Amino acid sequence: MPDTLLGISAYYHDSAAVLLTDGHITAAAQEERFTRKKHDSAFPTQAVRYVLEEAGVSLNDLTAIAFYDKPFLKFERLLETYHAFAPKGLRSFLSAIPVWIKEKLFMRRMLWNELAEIGPGRPTLLFPEHHLSHAASAFYPSPFDQAAILTVDGVGEWATTTIGRGDGNAIEILLQLDFPHSLGLLYSAFTAFCGFRVNSGEYKLMGLAPYGNPNATRTLNWKQAIYENLVDVREDGSFLLNMDYFDFATGLTMYNAKLWERLFGIPPRKMESELASEYMDLALAIQQVTEEIMWRLAQTAHKITSCRNLVLAGGVALNCVSNGKLLCKKLFSNIWIQPAAGDAGGALGAAYAAWHIRENRARHPDKRCQDAMQGAYLGSQFSELDTQRTARKYAAPYRHYADFSQLCKDVAARIADGKVAGWFQGRMEYGPRALGNRSIIGDPRNPEMQKLLNLKIKYREGFRPFAPSVLEEDIRTYFDLDCITPYMLLVAPVNADRRNPLPEGDAELDLYTRLYHLRSDIPAITHVDYSARIQSVSKATNPRYWELINAFKTVTGYGVIVNTSFNVRGEPIVRTPEDAFRCFMRTEIDYLVIGDFLFDKKEQKALKDDINWRDEYELD
Repeated sequence: MPDTLLGISAYYHDSAAVLLTDGHITAAAQEERFTRKKHDSAFPTQAVRYVLEEAGVSLNDLTAIAFYDKPFLKFERLLETYHAFAPKGLRSFLSAIPVWIKEKLFMRRMLWNELAEIGPGRPTLLFPEHHLSHAASAFYPSPFDQAAILTVDGVGEWATTTIGRGDGNAIEILLQLDFPHSLGLLYSAFTAFCGFRVNSGEYKLMGLAPYGNPNATRTLNWKQAIYENLVDVREDGSFLLNMDYFDFATGLTMYNAKLWERLFGIPPRKMESELASEYMDLALAIQQVTEEIMWRLAQTAHKITSCRNLVLAGGVALNCVSNGKLLCKKLFSNIWIQPAAGDAGGALGAAYAAWHIRENRARHPDKRCQDAMQGAYLGSQFSELDTQRTARKYAAPYRHYADFSQLCKDVAARIADGKVAGWFQGRMEYGPRALGNRSIIGDPRNPEMQKLLNLKIKYREGFRPFAPSVLEEDIRTYFDLDCITPYMLLVAPVNADRRNPLPEGDAELDLYTRLYHLRSDIPAITHVDYSARIQSVSKATNPRYWELINAFKTVTGYGVIVNTSFNVRGEPIVRTPEDAFRCFMRTEIDYLVIGDFLFDKKEQKALKDDINWRDEYELD
């Protein structure tokens, strides 16, 4: 019988489960997709059940179970932190420590109790360190025999940043930066100050930064103020935070509001309030600081490892703007980023660490493949019968295509005519990005598409940019990028010959005047700084999505479409055909494609009149 290892991440955010079979990924999924609670932190009961079923095994069959961090080390960090900052943090101490003493300190027992609900069996239970799990998730599925490893996040047990080296099946951690000095928590503090939710709004701050004016005196002064007052950055990329300005170590908030307001001269922005230009400039300032720290860390990683390849993981590795800047500097020949770089990916890394380090199993990267992640298409898949059951449940009319090529041609023509489609195919993606199997798609040439998607379909902030999915062979036709980027984790410029000039005094115009200016011939995916967060689509990895985009190219001459995740604000990406159909009915999506089935919104009129689908929304 093959060796099977279960990896689990839980109890902070983005709980997940992964199953390895003889060192290969069989299945991976986040719990939020099953429970429909965004960033669900609970034990991933349903995700565990799914990955076990996908492999056809039970808990009794497992070689081992690996949890993504060491609870005792984390508890040690909590106690030492409260002691170091005493008497500050009493409220936080009284809130956190009883939970640890009652539950989390006895993590092994807690995990066994959760697993007992799934079935019998008590395989070996392992606890690799948090940043080793991140490092393993970055190196082992990468296509490299050797690589420098850079992991950067909020905090694990003690570590917030590590630099390591991967060689064959071995990983060595060479340098480590410890809590409370954390780039992830620094960025999260600015996320909170600018009125977004910590652990989910960081990508909003990244998307807001290009609206800032890089030449404004205010931006330059604030960047200098960050360096002089908040973070002392060294030449090697290590840094110290001035903890007088931060409350996350022992408090219930991220920052000291009085000191920040005095430093920047503006109050914390209230959630959902108007976005003033001051917060755009502040977002740009911290984004630039983040990029500079990541650049220095990468230089150090290159220097001490002598590797020509770099792999990245940890929440900060999801900052695709920073990743794009690193790539452009060409310090490393190749960069690979774990698509589930945050805590969900810790489940994968924990399982990999158990397989390659504890079991000492050899590693054989397949040079014919991009990597071992299988395009991140590792989640649930559904049959035609599942789709038909959903259609029968809601008495929903549909058209079934015997010829998938004809379906692609028809959908491409509708998109080219300004319509929006939900696209649901094959296995669900693992990680935060929809990569063409659980996507909402549209025409990037349409100047109204960004506004339509944000305000009438996603129900989210109008300033948010959208990503292009481009045929792998056509990347250079549209973007200044000379490598593939299958996981939407690199930002690169739109080619200069596709750009339109900016209006005079662009940086001084209001947000929405700038936003809706036609910046290129593909305006729906061109951000205000002419950048795009790109997904390259391979015919080998996702032939159905590739065929759709190629059909759109046949109709329009453009081998690129708009791709955004199939969900609305406050809701996880859809998992099942029923999730997809309900989201379709709740929004102004025109068409829904599930496998070879096409649902037309116009034909669902009786359903629309009968049920107020949108009443069920709970927006964050």
